[in-house]
Amino acid sequence: METLKDTIIKQIIQDGLDNSMSYTEYRELVSTLVEKNANTGHEVTEALANYTMLNNKRMKRWDKTIKVGEAVSDAIKHKSINQTWIIITESWCGDAAHVMPVINKMAALNDGIDFRVVLRDQNETLMDQFLTNGSRSIAKLIMLDTDSKEVLGTYGPRPSTATALVNDYKVQHGGLTPEFKEELQHWYNKDKGQTVIADLLPLMG
Repeated sequence: METLKDTIIKQIIQDGLDNSMSYTEYRELVSTLVEKNANTGHEVTEALANYTMLNNKRMKRWDKTIKVGEAVSDAIKHKSINQTWIIITESWCGDAAHVMPVINKMAALNDGIDFRVVLRDQNETLMDQFLTNGSRSIAKLIMLDTDSKEVLGTYGPRPSTATALVNDYKVQHGGLTPEFKEELQHWYNKDKGQTVIADLLPLMG
């Protein structure tokens, strides 16, 4: 029997979906923001606009170069699923720029997956249902049964290996330095989305 809490969460999710866009629409939004030297979110700054510009370049590159292996591609294509994937993000988020093109490539392989994008600061009530250690960390993917809106799983804000690297560094140094963040970018560039693919496949059912 569905509880009142379940009903409320499903309504929050539906509100997020009503306020969502396709990945293509999101990419067009980010490109437009770059032209205006702007960014999504409550706070618009030169630094965040610059991150948005860098992320636009990253997503352009990954949209063209991400490869899903033949065996994995076939496995996804032949899955019988009816899911909606909502990713919570903002244009300035570096992790999102590396992860979202991979998720989009995977979702595009199966007609049973509807991939939608919502902006965190415009959907705070939704974000607050899917915190990471109490934090509004992004990118956060929510995987739903399309018909029932039941949450099947969540993913993010980073791939598993990147999460381990970040957590280990925080334990040793107490926080993330600019040097580490640069090293993390190198990791993403070497990994080429393969950890995201390996992480998500078991969650697809």
